[in-house]
Amino acid sequence: MASSKNFLQKTAILSLALFFCLAQKSVYGKGEPEWGFWAHKRINRLAVFRLPAEMQYFYKNNIDYLTENAVNPDKRRYAVVGEAERHFIDLDVYGDSALSVLPLFWNDAVAKMGEDSLRKHGIVPWHLQIASYQLTEAFKQKNAGRILRLSADLGHYIADAHVPLHTTRNYNGQLTGQEGIHGFWESRLPELFAENYQLWIGEVRYINHVSKEVWRVVEESHAASDSVFLFEKQLTTSFDPDKKYTYELRNNILTRTYSREFSERFDAMLSGQVERRMKASVAMVGDMWYTCWVNAGQPDLKSLLSESLSPQVQNEEAAEQQSWLQRLLKVRPESDN
Repeated sequence: MASSKNFLQKTAILSLALFFCLAQKSVYGKGEPEWGFWAHKRINRLAVFRLPAEMQYFYKNNIDYLTENAVNPDKRRYAVVGEAERHFIDLDVYGDSALSVLPLFWNDAVAKMGEDSLRKHGIVPWHLQIASYQLTEAFKQKNAGRILRLSADLGHYIADAHVPLHTTRNYNGQLTGQEGIHGFWESRLPELFAENYQLWIGEVRYINHVSKEVWRVVEESHAASDSVFLFEKQLTTSFDPDKKYTYELRNNILTRTYSREFSERFDAMLSGQVERRMKASVAMVGDMWYTCWVNAGQPDLKSLLSESLSPQVQNEEAAEQQSWLQRLLKVRPESDN
């Protein structure tokens, strides 16, 4: 009876988790998986092929891990306190001179603005610096499991920083009557057109100043946000309202989404903006992994091949994901029953 009860409980948990994941994909806004799950996985995967041979031994051997776990930060954001603010920064909250006002480094920013205020409006540029330091330390320690986890996570946050709508408090057009524009830009457009994106960049380059590079990316993303809102507004004004949206069957649920015709015209107005930001994401992910490795003294990664996906690493990963799920669904561990 006890084993049957446990089986039913686990089945219920998995069903709820599946429902949550499906629902998560249909909600646009700060709860939307940035770039969509497909794009995050694709960005991490392509970045691996840019690495030098000395790193590819290890990274190619674990390319499936880096691909599949590229979405872990999105899974954690609903269950782990402090996760959500790592994905964005509302630059417009700080005024037109935000990039001049905000300190380059986290400790300076906390001293000037206060930690609670900073976290409320997003910390992605500072967290990227922290995450890169953590990955460098993992390389120094030659900790295979930690290198993989941090590499996968770092790739996710870098991709997030390249999304224009992750740099504004009007992240989903909710302040301008353009609700849904978040998912439109980062999920619907790649879904329709990414097959034709040219995402190969070439070999990696060393980043001399990580902090400055991170803020440069955020600045570029924010500069692109104005055109996203402006072009969508202009197109909507001139477009037949009955043809702006369509209904598609997704996961056996009839879902309203932007029509192909509207999407094609919007994408044309943006002149390849989504493709450029995704390509830039692939470039920076590879560059950052490489930079962390160089800063760690270029440790020999061949020796880590046997450790990379050891049973211990896999068990730790499974335990961590189960912990997220338990916190998300408020499920007590079996030992507490």
